[in-house]
Amino acid sequence: MSKRVLVAMSGGVDSSVSAYLLKEAGYEVVGAMMRFWPDEPPPPALPMGEPAEPKAWESCCTPDAAYEARRVADLLGIPFYLLDYREVFEEEIIRPFLRDYAEGRTPNPCARCNTFVKFGALLKQAQRLGLDYVATGHYVRREGEALLRGVDPFKDQSYFLWGTSKEALPRLLFPVGGLTKPEVRAMAERAGLPTARKPESQNLCFVAGDLKSFLREKLPLRPGPVVDALTGEVVGEHGGASLYTLGQRKGLGLHKPHLERYVVGVDPKANVVYVGPKEAALWQGLEGKEANLLAELPEEVEVQVRYRTPPVRAKVESLNPLRLRFASPVFAVAPGQSAVLYQGERLLGGAVIRRGLYNLAGLDRSLTGEVWTFY
Repeated sequence: MSKRVLVAMSGGVDSSVSAYLLKEAGYEVVGAMMRFWPDEPPPPALPMGEPAEPKAWESCCTPDAAYEARRVADLLGIPFYLLDYREVFEEEIIRPFLRDYAEGRTPNPCARCNTFVKFGALLKQAQRLGLDYVATGHYVRREGEALLRGVDPFKDQSYFLWGTSKEALPRLLFPVGGLTKPEVRAMAERAGLPTARKPESQNLCFVAGDLKSFLREKLPLRPGPVVDALTGEVVGEHGGASLYTLGQRKGLGLHKPHLERYVVGVDPKANVVYVGPKEAALWQGLEGKEANLLAELPEEVEVQVRYRTPPVRAKVESLNPLRLRFASPVFAVAPGQSAVLYQGERLLGGAVIRRGLYNLAGLDRSLTGEVWTFY
């Protein structure tokens, strides 16, 4: 009897090729797409001052994407289901996302979606349906109980899978993890898949347009002071503390915009944005929360604090809470983002960044010597 697998299809080329490869390998494949979108398309979130446009689906995971996914399923001769996950997505992704911004953090909704939706709620539903596996189009490899970086260094998505539970791993398949993106597109062309040349979506799937405009619509924002963290001087005015993230340099509303300043702290309760020179945005360690470990940690690991930043070596100072000291300073260690741990190509786990430690400009403590409490 063939193994049965539920393929999470997004209407893109990666999940389409995943379904194709599994069918070719002899699996009994069932395609499914999780519905996150509302009944009516949201108005696009436009930057302030731009004229309104007609409502349109401008993100991934839309009715148009569902149509493409169904076309692929029909071509492959596999069943396809549209699953209503709107309530789950609202509870697990959108509300925490807005709460993080409201409290001065910079969230990573894609990592959270993999943990709680794709490899949480969807995997449980697949098990209830008697399916053996869930497969996705992520560029990551699984060897036994180990998750490894994808072969394509430009597409590796292991960073977003750090929250995957050990219990889920044996039931997950990643058919394109051993391929490069050009190889995936070429395979889709040869198989005649209609998504072969479909461009990639760059937006968050629940934000139609500009992120800051989305936050302005959803959060109660008000202007407030921009303060130099080293001197305590008010150096500008911001448009809402929740709109700013650590390391940000542009759009700070400084009275002297020629000065090179970066966001080094955000305090939404006091409605203050703190700025400083670049060294004030450099950290030599971090403290994490909600850690998830897929393997025992060695004394030294590699840690990556943003998706597109290279990993750095770090010493593990403690596990509870997770504390790391970097071998070299890291720019903009932003609370709410993911600190993802590796040993070579192997994903060891990760955590949500609670705060940066050992600031290069001494901002671990305030001017009065008390520990900073923005985060």
